[in-house]
Amino acid sequence: MKRAAVIGAGFGGLALAIRLQAAGIDTTIIEARDKVGGRAYVWKRDGFTFDAGPTVITDPACLSALWSLSGHDIRADVDLVPVSPFYRLSWPDGDTFDYTNDDALLTRQIARLDPRDVDGYRRFLAYSAGVYVEGYEKLGAVPFLDFRSMLRAAPALARYQAWRSVYSIVSGFVRSEKLRQALSFHTLLVGGNPMTTSSIYALIHKLERDGGVWFARGGTNALVAGLARHFERIGGRIILGDPVTSISTAGDRVTAVTTARGGSQTFDAVASNADIVRSYEMVRDHKRGQTAARRLKRKRFSPSLFVVHFGLRGTFADIPHHNILFGPRYKGLLDDIYGADRLAPDPALYLHHPSATDRTMAPKGCSTFYALAPVPHLGQHSPDWTEQGPHYQERIIDIVQARLIPDLRQRLVTSFHYTPVDFASDLGAHLGSAFSLEPRLTQSAWFRVHNRDDVLSNLYFVGAGTHPGAGIPGVVGSAQATAGLMIDDLAS
Repeated sequence: MKRAAVIGAGFGGLALAIRLQAAGIDTTIIEARDKVGGRAYVWKRDGFTFDAGPTVITDPACLSALWSLSGHDIRADVDLVPVSPFYRLSWPDGDTFDYTNDDALLTRQIARLDPRDVDGYRRFLAYSAGVYVEGYEKLGAVPFLDFRSMLRAAPALARYQAWRSVYSIVSGFVRSEKLRQALSFHTLLVGGNPMTTSSIYALIHKLERDGGVWFARGGTNALVAGLARHFERIGGRIILGDPVTSISTAGDRVTAVTTARGGSQTFDAVASNADIVRSYEMVRDHKRGQTAARRLKRKRFSPSLFVVHFGLRGTFADIPHHNILFGPRYKGLLDDIYGADRLAPDPALYLHHPSATDRTMAPKGCSTFYALAPVPHLGQHSPDWTEQGPHYQERIIDIVQARLIPDLRQRLVTSFHYTPVDFASDLGAHLGSAFSLEPRLTQSAWFRVHNRDDVLSNLYFVGAGTHPGAGIPGVVGSAQATAGLMIDDLAS
């Protein structure tokens, strides 16, 4: 059997390893941390279960396929339950909008904002369906290894005006500023600025409308654990708590992986689900490593995140699972996140309330939450987070308390926060970026890190930094693209 190593046990690494193992390639995952999951880590504190993220699961079929490859059923390991509404969107003036695939409810809510936008929304949905077919179904799991592949995709990209931003496209269909925000915020969930991210990412709306939004009972960590359990069931091996320190080469091929405590192991192919800059820096004995790392550092990286996890006494039936709390500014706030050397005093928040769907996420009579704010990465703004973190946590708690839970502090049982420095130290994320390369048109498809390196012929990449990008469907799609290359290459 050919042997392959996958560095990193995030969603992308696990999905790739399952595909390789199911194809008969002896596959080992090497993970630096004590648990699988990567960004989908988990903490258990004071009886509460806190998912690190991601927490929005879409396109469950792409996950089910990982079990079907070997004749198994995802339901043996993971219980996926639908979430409705997908998100509740709210604004500082008290207005709310339940984003769902209930067409009648959506129509009523859109008409309340602006009756003229009902038809505009229908036209936007048709546009979203078109880019979904072109950008996700046709290209989402196809590697872009040469510029000719980009040229072949160019007519479709041009037809859907891919050079325009998601916000620009949405604004061409609807007039209500609140609806423009409701239809463009999704790019933030994959690290993109709605004002600059290619309109192709409007496909997310169609993806959610058709496939729904789901939650894994027990938390996202339960989905990760199910993936790991299935990988081991079909013969794969997972090494935990042993960071990779270097990738060795001979000529223009990688030959071995060296870890902090396990020594060196030889492999026929190596794929990295680690941070893309860090991955190339691990190639120390070939000029390709440092050259590629330097080139990547000149690119634009997505922002980081500041996350406050907290557990409360009481239950909150009126607060749904997923909430978007828009701030008083939209474009101005995005300018701060993506271009300013400061923390915005008025952050928009994604509030995650998993115990609304699964009571086991919190002790009896209690609730689990996290509030997430996009913030500049460390290359843009680098305060002393040991000092700044507690203050920003209080600012975020203030917002949630003012908007949703007036007695939040009196109910507080436990809390902690996670900063850009933690993304950098725990995950090796360049600049503490939460989503790797920013998803602009000039950093997408062929312009993104290729699924197979152009010089080192058996070095591969999977995850948010490579095509097609961040988000669970994105990294699972990258695993399919990369697996296809590796299986073909190792068979030759």
